[in-house]
Amino acid sequence: MPEYGYFLASEEHGPAALVEQARMAEQAGFRALWISDHYHPWNAAQGQSPFVWSVIGAVSQAVSLPIETAVTCPTVRMHPAVTAHAAATSAVMTGGRFRLGLGTGEALNEHILGDRWPPVHVRLEMLEEAVQVMRRLFTGEEVNHHGPHYTVENARLYTVPDEPVPIDISGFGPKAISLASRVGDGYITMMPKDEMVTAYRKGGGGAGLVSGGTKVCYGADRDECVRTVHRLWYNELLPGEMGQVLPSPRHFEQLHELVTEDMVRENVVCGDDPDEHVAALRAFADAGFDRVYVNQIGPDQRGFFDFYRTKVLPRLAEG
Repeated sequence: MPEYGYFLASEEHGPAALVEQARMAEQAGFRALWISDHYHPWNAAQGQSPFVWSVIGAVSQAVSLPIETAVTCPTVRMHPAVTAHAAATSAVMTGGRFRLGLGTGEALNEHILGDRWPPVHVRLEMLEEAVQVMRRLFTGEEVNHHGPHYTVENARLYTVPDEPVPIDISGFGPKAISLASRVGDGYITMMPKDEMVTAYRKGGGGAGLVSGGTKVCYGADRDECVRTVHRLWYNELLPGEMGQVLPSPRHFEQLHELVTEDMVRENVVCGDDPDEHVAALRAFADAGFDRVYVNQIGPDQRGFFDFYRTKVLPRLAEG
């Protein structure tokens, strides 16, 4: 039976709200936290994007739950040596309860310094080299590295946790899953597909932690929930690689009309039917996931946590 966690959405909420949601999640019975790492929101309606490492510091003092970035891109906007510094400090502040979720990122967040946004095969190469650099830095020893993408000279992390920070790799296609199998301590994906879990485990991931996540919108008025999702998170339903290559929130806003409310109804759990919420999370359990995270879209956070505390999490605990 998987553990169930809450997914903090940095794109939709400011830092104080995220810390309060972490408290409510712990009180409701969630067992872990994810938090997104973005420079921009996906669109202006979401309206937020605090610096994730500051929020993690605050959350670490507010709750005792494990926390993981879902996910950080350590390759363009953040150099892997700087990412390792932030992750090691987060692990110390959480008493070793921090995991570093990594991915190849999106142009939306990573091109802001004017760097070229590379094609996916190059981004995968960069991510693999970044993981190698960070693992060496987590030992607390001095690191010198001169690779095809990164240079590190005389770098040493003096504040490190007792055990190296676990690194989980996000992946959707076969090449990314293969990378997760080779270099990750765990695997992250947002789709409850058992074939992806199997590919990770058979490719070398073995018993590594497999985590997944989904978004829902709880509320008494299903139609209002659909409208809320359509207004705030239509980007989740855009096809193809647009999520990786579009460079700014306004470009995502230009594609809003491609996503209809009917598409939201068909693809996102909306409303207050506990059977639908339970089924969405059990799909991940049935696919072999070890941890499953859920995010509430919209302002009714307290209602969501009360609903999950009384109607959803107890049923999931029954198996």
